[in-house]
Amino acid sequence: MTDAATDAVIDYAAVFQVLPGMVALLTPELIYADANEAYLLSAGRTREQVIGRYLFDVFPDNPGDPEASGMRNLSASLLRVVATGERDAMALQRYDVQSIERPGEWEERYWSPVNAPLFGPDGRVALVVHRVEEVTQLIKARGSPDSSRTAVLEAELYTRARELQEVNERLRLAHAREREVALALQKAMLPAPADVGHHRAAVRYRPAAGTLNVCGDWYDLIDLPGDRINVSVGDVVGHGLHAAGVMGLLRSALSAASRVADGPAEALDVLGLYARSVDGAESTTAVEISIDWESHTLAYSSAGHPPPALLHTYGGVEFLDRATDPPLGARPEHVPRPQAATAFAEGDTLVLYTDGLIERRREDIDIGLARLARSLTRHRGADPESLADALLFDLLPPQGATDDTALVIVRL
Repeated sequence: MTDAATDAVIDYAAVFQVLPGMVALLTPELIYADANEAYLLSAGRTREQVIGRYLFDVFPDNPGDPEASGMRNLSASLLRVVATGERDAMALQRYDVQSIERPGEWEERYWSPVNAPLFGPDGRVALVVHRVEEVTQLIKARGSPDSSRTAVLEAELYTRARELQEVNERLRLAHAREREVALALQKAMLPAPADVGHHRAAVRYRPAAGTLNVCGDWYDLIDLPGDRINVSVGDVVGHGLHAAGVMGLLRSALSAASRVADGPAEALDVLGLYARSVDGAESTTAVEISIDWESHTLAYSSAGHPPPALLHTYGGVEFLDRATDPPLGARPEHVPRPQAATAFAEGDTLVLYTDGLIERRREDIDIGLARLARSLTRHRGADPESLADALLFDLLPPQGATDDTALVIVRL
C-alpha cells in the first residue's frame, strides 16, 4: 500500500534546517560542517561566523571566569565520541557566550548537550552530531513569587548535575590511572621486540585510544629445537588490570604448552583446559603457528581468532583459515582442536594480528580482511619492521582504534 506521503522524496537537508532543536554537525577535528537555524539563532551567530571554523575559536571559555570549565568538558565529550564511536550525554553545563553586539561582554548561559557519532562508509566516525538544549531561562527563573519553589528545585538540579559531572571526572581519572598501570604490566609481560634465531621478525602493540578496551591482547615467539619457531597471538575479552592479568596467565600457559605439545592444535587444547580454571578467560581467542624451515611448512590452529595472512613473494595473500574452532571455553565439553598445514616459499611473509587491526563497528569482517590484503600487497617488498609500520598506518583509524592491537610479522 502506498500513498503520497510514502512516495514523497524527503529533503533531509531542509528537514535539518527547520528542526525545532539546536543541532550542529562537527568534523572529528571539531570543525563546524553545518548548523541548523535554531542553533545559529540561539547561539547568536551567523553561518559565516560558524561554518568551517574550529568550535572553540567560535565559542571559547569566558576568560573572566577562573572556574569556567565548559570548553574542557565539551571537548572531552566530543573527542570521546570520535574515539569510541558511542553516544555521550553530558551533565548540565554553564558555558558563557560572548555578546556579538557588545564584544568583551559575556552572557551567562546554561546548556544540556548530547553528542552522537555519524559513521562514514569506512566505519569510522565521519561527523559528530552535537545537539544542545538551552536551559538558561529555566535556571534563572528566580525572584518571581509564582516560581520560587520551581527556582529552588531547578537550582538544586543544577547543583546535582555539577556534582555528577565531578564524580564522572574522578571516575575517568581513575580509569586513566588503571590504564597506565595495566599498560605497564602488559609491557612487562610481553617479550621485547627481537628476531627469533636468525630469522627476521617485527612485533607491535598499540593500545586503544580510550581508557577502557585495553590490555587483553598478547603475542609470543618461541625458539624451538631445529630450525623451528612457534608464533602466537591472542585476545582476552575484557579490559584493564583484570584483562592484563588474565592475558599474562594465558600467554605463559600457552608458551609452556607449546614447548612440549605435538603441534599447535594440542597446545591450544591444553590452553583451553587450563582456561576453564581462570576467571575471565572464557571467550578468549588465540591462534598459534609452528614454522618449520627445514620442511618449509606452516602448521596452525585457531581458537576463534581472525586468520593469519601469508604474503607470498609474488604478491598474493593467503588467509590461513582451514583450522578454525570456537574460542576458549565456548564448548561445554572438550573436543580436540583441528590443525592444518600449508607450504611456504623462501621470502614469503607471515602476519599474525588481533582484531583491532581489521575490525570496525558495523562492518563485516570480510571488508577488514580485504583491506588488510590490499595493504600487504601494496607493501610486499618491505622488510618486517617497515611492513609493520605501514600496516598500522594504513589500517588503524587516525584518531586511534577503539580496541587494542597486537601484530607479529615474520619473514620466512
